[in-house]
Order: sequence, then structure tokens, then C-alpha cells
Amino acid sequence: MQDNATEVTAAGIARLAGVGRAAVSNWRRRHADFPKPVGGTETSPSFALAEVEAWLRNQGKLAEVPLRERVWQQLAGHPEGPVTALVHAGCALLLIHERPTVWLDVSAGSDERLAAMLPGALDQVLSPRFGAAHARGVHTDRSAGSSPAVDGPLPVNTDTTAHSEAGPPPAHTAHTAPALQTPTGPQLLPSAPLLRGAAELAAETGARQTFEFLLGRHLDANPRQYTLTPAELARLMADLAGPARTVLDPACGTGALLRAVDPRPGQELYAQDSAPDLAALTALRLALNTRATVRGAVGDTLRGDAHPQLRADAVLCHPPFNERNWGHDELAYDPRWEYGFPARTESELAWVQHALARLAEGGTAVLLMPPAAASRRSGRRIRADLLRRGALRAVLALPAGAAPPYNIPLHVWVLRRPDRTPAAPEVLLADTGRFAGEARGGPDWQAVRDAVLDAWRTFERAGRLEERPGLARSVPVIELLDDDVDLAPARHLPPPAVADGVEQLAAVRERLGETLRLTAGLTPPPADPVPPARRPLTTVGELARGGALVLRTGGNGGRARVPVLTDHDVLAGTAPSGTLPESDEEAVLTEPGDVVVPVLGGGSVARVIDEATGGAALGRSLVLLRPDPTALDPWFLAGFLRGTANHRQASSYASTATRLDVRRLQLPRLPLDEQRRYGARFRALDEFERALRHASRLGEQLVRGMYDGLTDGIVAPD
Repeated sequence: MQDNATEVTAAGIARLAGVGRAAVSNWRRRHADFPKPVGGTETSPSFALAEVEAWLRNQGKLAEVPLRERVWQQLAGHPEGPVTALVHAGCALLLIHERPTVWLDVSAGSDERLAAMLPGALDQVLSPRFGAAHARGVHTDRSAGSSPAVDGPLPVNTDTTAHSEAGPPPAHTAHTAPALQTPTGPQLLPSAPLLRGAAELAAETGARQTFEFLLGRHLDANPRQYTLTPAELARLMADLAGPARTVLDPACGTGALLRAVDPRPGQELYAQDSAPDLAALTALRLALNTRATVRGAVGDTLRGDAHPQLRADAVLCHPPFNERNWGHDELAYDPRWEYGFPARTESELAWVQHALARLAEGGTAVLLMPPAAASRRSGRRIRADLLRRGALRAVLALPAGAAPPYNIPLHVWVLRRPDRTPAAPEVLLADTGRFAGEARGGPDWQAVRDAVLDAWRTFERAGRLEERPGLARSVPVIELLDDDVDLAPARHLPPPAVADGVEQLAAVRERLGETLRLTAGLTPPPADPVPPARRPLTTVGELARGGALVLRTGGNGGRARVPVLTDHDVLAGTAPSGTLPESDEEAVLTEPGDVVVPVLGGGSVARVIDEATGGAALGRSLVLLRPDPTALDPWFLAGFLRGTANHRQASSYASTATRLDVRRLQLPRLPLDEQRRYGARFRALDEFERALRHASRLGEQLVRGMYDGLTDGIVAPD
């Protein structure tokens, strides 16, 4: 199988050559020898990667494709789809990680030899890591009656009954399958070039880092297909559960929660998901990142539990929210409903009881929950029984923006499988909403962690927690057992201390006054009209080709653990607030004097990086321009890039979005001294704009605080 089986879209070609998609369209129109489409659609064609590389190299538009970019394009353009390609690559990377000499032996020779020998070599690695014998690949023909749970070449796995006692399994285990099947030689043959490229990349960066890079890039390229658990939230939930030898995630997704678990000798990680691709990717991810035995399965957990006899030390779960078709009609007499049969609208309480049913006595379950689950009347009887029997130990409200859906302040429930000790008389309620970040920046995770873990550990030791106004308290169970059994923390917490609230309002008012005085001083003077100037123009693309500036695009991952400057940060003028998926890709780090331009949205914005922002990683949908200070003044560059007419002529329009081709933006050819005159004025305008934004935020904060102070009784009306 030749490498030209890998296809690449126009967007992929643009990424390979470091140009905009408009340039690729121009090449197709102007060059008769440009490669012909080999797939895709008329509006979104795909091309053979090998032919594209050869054409770009012959045209002098491509010196050499970076290895990680080549491997990614091979994966994204795989004839069987990126998920199959990612699973095949993960299997090979696990072999490289565990037995590199075996990989060297099977990869010597032709692609046909590699595909023929690799299944046997994989068997030597997959069985010990996944804890049981596994089956060979399953064909992908859905019309032939294959089960959706095992459909496709999703390699390898696990014995889902490794901890089961003797006897027939319950009826609700009927629809499960191993998370992975060893792929066959014919299935692996189209992936041979990808596997060799992945092995080459692993030799540079490591097998684990290579898989994380490819997985992170795939998730980032398909954001609407997956509901991810942010890494910071996963670590918090794992810390709340505490150390555990056996851990279950019954809705594992991409494996973020199990990956956050602290390793222990002899650890076993159990995972299940109804999506075959997620179950397979999670199993591989955990095998590459941990030394634990991984036991994964595909199947609808509520209808088909793959681990019915498991009694785990901990259960971590981010279940699907608001599911109406969760099995209400089929599962009316299921033994897991120990605390009451959940209503059709209470799928989250079904997941809560499933988690409790899989815990050992004294074990801990931590679930991410929608806030409605704490107060819906249809669930009050189950909530009441969870409280009476001591199963529910804490309800912790997170700030908005902690996890998708980002506009809702989600809750974390901490539960404990009751043992023979008397039920605890109090439950911990906490609300960390005060640590929410601005706009889409996300919460202050360090403050959230410190507040939640300190409150939880103090409560665990003493069985109660003294009031922490506006933040946390332990509430006697008897106080919650009313007609509503409403567990929303904000409804049971005292307001912040009067002194603290008044001092904060006074400080905000003082800062607002200082900012308004500064804003008045920065107001631009009246502008004198001048005749329109006819100046010779150049473009960003010409300046880049001439060496007057360097152009870089934002990445999809990086090994640098630094704040990420997002397109929203640039548009809102706020500090770096984002994160990048962990990968071995080199992040693009900003430096003072760089100019950053968003390419989506149609706004006329350009930001000069200052000392405070320098060192942040460049996020997606951003282009960085690094001017040569002997040729270009950065403020002059940024100012002219913000011109409305300039943006209009450099933008292209789709049905739902506007995209900016930064290389087409224009600016006048001026001597450096004249550039600096313009630059000084643009810089003054930028300071004025920042002051206005800051005053607006402080004004909103003061107004909100005054409303709260008056309604909470900490501020007198006069």
C-alpha cells in the first residue's frame, strides 16, 4: 500500500505550506499541473498527500514537511477514517513502548510483511496489559449484521469478568463487548505508512507523547463530537475520591478522569463507554500512560453493565446529562435502584445509583452533575433517601465555565457506600462561584482546588465544618429533609461577612474612580483633517517574504505548560486564559513586541504583546507577526492592521463565518522614523481603549456588588 492512499484536504495543504486556504484555491486555478482531487466532494475535495507534497516541493513552496505534521496528515486522511487510524497507531505505539525490539523486527521489510507480522506481535503486549485473552479483528460491514458495540477495526481488549464471581451474569450485561480487538493484517495494511511515521515520531518524542499529540489534535479538530472533561476538573475529582487500587469510570469518554488517578501498585482501572471509538482510545491512552491493568468495555452502561460484580474503591464519572432514553422502561426492577426508581427525567440519579452499586463498602464515588439534579422535584425522594442513609456526603457547586456546558455552574457530588457505621448527621455544601473567571477565561482553578479540598478534608476528619460565609458549611441532614429536599449549595450558605463585603465594595469604588480619572487624561485630542494621502503600499505576505517579519500560526497542542493566549483574550483585551491539549508539538510562545491577529470573526483587532503577556502560548485561530525592529515598528504595524477597510479587502466570507487572510493585509511603506510617529499615536489609542475596558468591568462589578449588598443587608440604602 503506497502512501498516496492518504488523502489531505485544502485546509491540510494550507497547513503544510504555511499559507491561507485562499492561496490553495489560487494554485488550483492557476497551475494546470496541480494534483487532481482523489476523493471528497465537489465543494470539499481531497487530494493524495504524496502527490501534494511532491508538487509543493517542485514549486519551491515546501522545503520539508515537519514530521509531526506529516504523521497527522496521514492519520487525518486515512482511508478508513481518523479514529481507526488513531487506534492502529495507538496499538503500534504501545508495542514500541513495551517491546521496542519486537517492533524493530516486525517493521523491517515491506508494508505487507509489517501488516502480516504485527497482529501476532500485538498479542504479546495487549493481553498482559489488558488483563485477558482478546479476539482478533472484527469486520466493518454493518450490513452483515455486526453489532454496533464492536463494529469497525477497533483493536484489543479486556476481560470484563475478571473480578466476577461464579454464576451467570445478570441480564443487563448482555450488550457489552471488549473495548479493543487486535486488528488483522488486512486491516493494518492501509495503516502501514502511518505506523512507520508514528514510530519515527516516537523515536524523537516518546510513544506516550506521540499518542497524546495525535489524540489531542483529533479531539481539537472535532470539538462538537466529544464532550471533554477538563484536566483541572479531572484532577480535582480524583483528589476528592482519594487513593484507590480499583477505580471505575462507567462513562469514560476520552479517559480524562481515570488518567488523573494517582498511580498505586497493582492498580486496576475499569472503563466503559457506549461509543466504541471512545472506549478503544481510552483503553490505549491508559495503557500508555499508566502501569495499571486496564479493563475496558463497549456498551451502554445502564442497560448493559460490563462489570456487574465489581466492588471498586472509587468511581469517577462525568455522565451524559438530560438523557430521556436511558432505559427507564426496561430497567424498572433493576437491583441497582436501592434508593428509589429514577423518573424518566432523572437519568443523572440513575448514574448516581449505578456508581454506588459498584462501590465496595466505604468506597467513594465522585460525579459531575447538572445543577438541576440537586433541586428537581421529580428526584426529591431519591435525594432524601441518599441523605437519610448517609450515602451523599457533599454537593460542591463549581464556577460557571468549569466544564461544558460552560454557561452553567455544574455541581460535583461526593458519595460514600454506607458501611456498618451509623449514618453521618451532616452533609457538606460548598459554592465556589466567586472564583469564576471573566467571560470565557475559565475559573481560577487553583483557588477552586484550595477551597474545595480544604473544606472536604476538614469535613472528612471532623464530620462537620464551621461556617465559611459565602463559601461552605456542613448542614444537618434533618434541615434538608423538607418537601423539596433542595441541595443547591447557594440556598443554604450564609452571605459573605458584612465587613468583607463592604471593604470589597469600597476597594472597587476607589479603583473605578482612579480608572475614570486616568481615562479622562488619555482621551485623544481633537483630530485636524488632512487631505487623503497617496502612499505606496505593501502586504504582510511581501514583508514576510522579504524578512521584515516572521509569521507563525497558533498551535493545537504543546508540551509547554504556560497560559495560552486565545482569540477571545485578544478580542476582549484580557490576560491569557486558555489551555492547549498536551502533546509533544512545540507551542508558539509570544514575545514582547509581537503582533497577534485573530483570523475568525470579522473584527478589526490586532494586539501588541507586552511584558506581562510575553511567554504565553499562541492559541488556535491566531496569527503571530514578529517584526524585525530595524525595519518595522510593532505599534505602527498593529495600528494599520486594524483599519476597517484593510480588514474588509483581506477577508473571505462563508455562510456562517468570516476568515481573515493575514498575508493580504496592507500597510504603507514608510521610513522607520515616520512609522514610530504613527506608532506613538496608535499606542496612546490602545492605552485609552484598555482604560475604557477596565472602567467598564469595574463599573459592572460595583453595580453588581451594590445590588448584592443592598439585597443581602450589608449596605444601608442611605
